[in-house]
Amino acid sequence: MKATVADIARSCGLSTATVDRVLNNRPGASAANRQRVMEAAKQLGYLPVVDQVVLPSRPAHLEFFLPIGSNAFMMDLASHIEDYAARLPLVASCRIHELAGISPSALQSAVENLSLRANGVGVIAIDHPRTRNILREIVEAGIRLVTLVSDVPGAPRSAYVGIDNRVAGRTAALLMGRFLGGRPGHLAMVVGSRSYRGHEEREMGFRSVLSEEFPNLTVTSAVEINDEPDISYTATMKALHNEPELLGIYCVGAGRSGVAKALLEAKPQRRPVFICHDLTRATRGYLVDDLLDVVIDQNARLIAEQSVIRLLGSIASSAPYLTRKFIEPRLIFRENVPVQ
Repeated sequence: MKATVADIARSCGLSTATVDRVLNNRPGASAANRQRVMEAAKQLGYLPVVDQVVLPSRPAHLEFFLPIGSNAFMMDLASHIEDYAARLPLVASCRIHELAGISPSALQSAVENLSLRANGVGVIAIDHPRTRNILREIVEAGIRLVTLVSDVPGAPRSAYVGIDNRVAGRTAALLMGRFLGGRPGHLAMVVGSRSYRGHEEREMGFRSVLSEEFPNLTVTSAVEINDEPDISYTATMKALHNEPELLGIYCVGAGRSGVAKALLEAKPQRRPVFICHDLTRATRGYLVDDLLDVVIDQNARLIAEQSVIRLLGSIASSAPYLTRKFIEPRLIFRENVPVQ
């Protein structure tokens, strides 16, 4: 039988009202009493356990560094992190730092504002020597680290929270080949930024399956657009002009709105198969309007929740690394768009 608030109160010799205030992160309880309540809750198995990792006995201060910009997925992710953290009594504070770009220097500037109270940090960053050094310094300061969405395996992070991006790219190629039913022809690829390991892995996975199973499909245009919709629009318009019979477009990262705008304006006689990542308000509309064929969604809400939980678990654990577990991507078609 699961422990109750009354069980915790008896165990630590405090009132149920005090226990309730602590567990729900409300004011009115001293630091000492908070410690007693969280320790009793931990011992009685009241606190959540993820992957057999016990969470910390005292509330932790978490900070996240995200290159949000105009990226709708990043906006959703930040919102979900803040919402979920606010509902957890084990999170004393949660702060989102918006990076001014994806460069290591942007991360370095933001990290200079890292609070001295921080216990755990979540980061979306490119895989670069300077980035790895910045992350190493964070960990050497006694702060636990998780990477989100795009991994930096050379950094001493406790966990990576996200999908297997190479598998996601392979899935996109399999869908593309099946949608096209054996027709030979040309494809275009819009790559967010190869500086992100995740985008690079998706492109590798996509090309691998084309080579293995659909050699009649050739990528004739692959433009790196740094997640800028205007650049993806220009690249897509150029691809449609150069290849009037273009069979498909794979958008590896952001820039989806630019591709959609080009398709609407160019009005090709036969619309190319269009596959992209991340379910957002915009991509929901593209699916419903039959402009987009499928979204490979990495589930911003689940990544947000797991990043908070994995950070808390790493803070409580003496092990440097937690068990690796990928987020399972969702395939969203026009007929199964989930309720927001």
